[in-house]
Amino acid sequence: MTNDIYGPFPGGPRAFGQTLLDALTDGQRARYEELGANLDVVERRITAACAAAGRSRDEVTLIVVTKTYPAEDSALLAGLGVTDVAENRDQDAAPKAELCANLPLEWHFVGQLQTNKVRSVVRYANRVHSVDRLRLVGSLSAAVLKSERPELGCLVQVALDKEAGGGGEGRAGVAPAEVAALADAIAAAPGLRLDGVMTVAPLTGPLAGDPARAFGRLAEISTAVRASHPAATMVSAGMSGDLEQAVAAGATHVRVGTAVLGVRSPLG
Repeated sequence: MTNDIYGPFPGGPRAFGQTLLDALTDGQRARYEELGANLDVVERRITAACAAAGRSRDEVTLIVVTKTYPAEDSALLAGLGVTDVAENRDQDAAPKAELCANLPLEWHFVGQLQTNKVRSVVRYANRVHSVDRLRLVGSLSAAVLKSERPELGCLVQVALDKEAGGGGEGRAGVAPAEVAALADAIAAAPGLRLDGVMTVAPLTGPLAGDPARAFGRLAEISTAVRASHPAATMVSAGMSGDLEQAVAAGATHVRVGTAVLGVRSPLG
């Protein structure tokens, strides 16, 4: 599916349900049904994980990671009741967000963010999960103030492979020991709102291959951040392969792509 068969429904009124279905081509309807079936499976996994952890289902928000897929899929997901979508490259996210501007979607930026992309990202992102350095905090703050948009939610990206004794060559993010200082900087920056912490299960270091322990460590870091910033309650962790371990450790948001959208094509 490509953007050239993007139907008229995303740019029109917020009409979903049967009205949306009536507007779909046969190909779009087939994709809609495929996404719906995949969402059902993911929803059952999240519900079961919450039950196993003694948590309410409404404590966990599903963010569907739509990278490499067309804006059309984002619109179909909105029609299926998805409220949160994520992207990791501005060159893909910006045009998608523009095409879907009339849809009730929250946009999360989850990739490594270069400062030269900040002005673009603040035009559409509701949250940036990947704040990993002081320079980026300053750039985001300046861009938000210049744009006169509402506050931008920010999460500290934690690199658990940079834990003491780890190799530190894997994931982007800051070492656990540096989280508090970066969180303080975000909280103090005009135009920014400290929402919490984010991580990806590490590929190297003492927690590699053990997402349960990794997400447990993130929960400890989140608790420490909330001691100074009580409103920073968001814990973004878990993907298609490890969302159960993330929910068990207290994740409030899980970022699922492949399990909903299918196996991705290679990025160009």
